[in-house]
Amino acid sequence: MDLSFILQSALQALPVLIQGAGITLAFALAAMVLGLPLGFAVALARLSRFAPLRWLTGLYVSFIRGTPLLVQIFVIYYGLPSFGITLSPVVGGVLALTLNAGAYLSETIRAAILSVGRGQREAAYSLGLTGAQTMRLIVLPQALRVAAPSLGNSLIGLVKDTSLVSVITVVELLRSAQLVIARTFEPFGPYLTAALLYWAISAVLEVVQRGVERRLSRGTV
Repeated sequence: MDLSFILQSALQALPVLIQGAGITLAFALAAMVLGLPLGFAVALARLSRFAPLRWLTGLYVSFIRGTPLLVQIFVIYYGLPSFGITLSPVVGGVLALTLNAGAYLSETIRAAILSVGRGQREAAYSLGLTGAQTMRLIVLPQALRVAAPSLGNSLIGLVKDTSLVSVITVVELLRSAQLVIARTFEPFGPYLTAALLYWAISAVLEVVQRGVERRLSRGTV
């Protein structure tokens, strides 16, 4: 093993991989931003008294959680054209990640909402608050504190899940490493550098997550 050659190939690949890391982070943030409202809507639907809505959203969550993300990407990008719906790799990748994240986030949000005692809701109703006011003023602030760690973990998980969109030619971090390897024929350096960049992104997000959790615990967010 020629360590100098490996180091040289890693340094040469670094600018390309950093650019790919930016795309990876953009995909993860986009999926999180779009997945949060989807997850919140699904969580409320699953808590509603309307049985057909609960059944439909439960089916969606069960399907997403019960199938691999890679298969979901294939279905959206390669399957939808059979019905006349053709998506670009970027749109298809973001859509797949968003639908996947929305299902998992909905369970996190639903559990956080259920963690707020029923007595607090009843007390709010007795004070004349509507259901929407109770949710906004009483339930959600407490549920957010409970859900924050899981939401942060979901974002970190999304960063790693973005590697799967490389199969539909999105040039994110992993795909960038593969392109470098195809040119240099030296896999260890680029792959190791890509792994370190994934780790660096996750470490930064962990720091942000802990900061948000501390502020929530003090009631300043």
